[in-house]
Amino acid sequence: MGKKESGLAYVQAYEYVRDKILSGELERGTKLVEERLAEEMGISRTPVRESIRKLEQEGLIKQKRVVNPSDMDLRHIFQVRMLLEGYAARHCASYMTEEALEKLKQCVDIGRTGTVEEVMSANKEFHELIVKATHNPVMIDILDRMQSIIYLFRKTVVYHKRPFLIDEHEEIYNAIVQHDGDQAEELMKKHLQLDLEFCLNRM
Repeated sequence: MGKKESGLAYVQAYEYVRDKILSGELERGTKLVEERLAEEMGISRTPVRESIRKLEQEGLIKQKRVVNPSDMDLRHIFQVRMLLEGYAARHCASYMTEEALEKLKQCVDIGRTGTVEEVMSANKEFHELIVKATHNPVMIDILDRMQSIIYLFRKTVVYHKRPFLIDEHEEIYNAIVQHDGDQAEELMKKHLQLDLEFCLNRM
């Protein structure tokens, strides 16, 4: 298998396993068997093994089993998000470009009118725009490695229609536009705290 085919097989395996976990088809606590997954996809075990390693880094798999995060695990993940995204929101109040602000506003608008899938995508972009505006590669990398587990929470709050989710996005956006760093940080932390509480009650 050439390098390109190998890379494609890895991406295919990663997306296949990740989507099975995120859809709930591979339930929490399920042991992953490389041979069986490779057979299902019609590929070799190497890309499957690599995809499992990547998903372990992202927090979806632990010791070859689908994670079953405890309440404390969720709290720890959200504590990191609150610290980093709170700081990022404060930063944006001083440094966000007009173009990024316009995209942020579009995310809020889609959140009010879009389909579930569009709201999922807009929710992701809203948080990513704020983090990327820091231009801090370490912060961006930390949150990037948490993407799969964050997706799991995002799915919970969007699919179960957490109240005031988009109102809170709009409040954060308004604080950033008004260059109020204190308020932007406070609102982001409160927003993520409410996400956490909602997830703890649902998961």
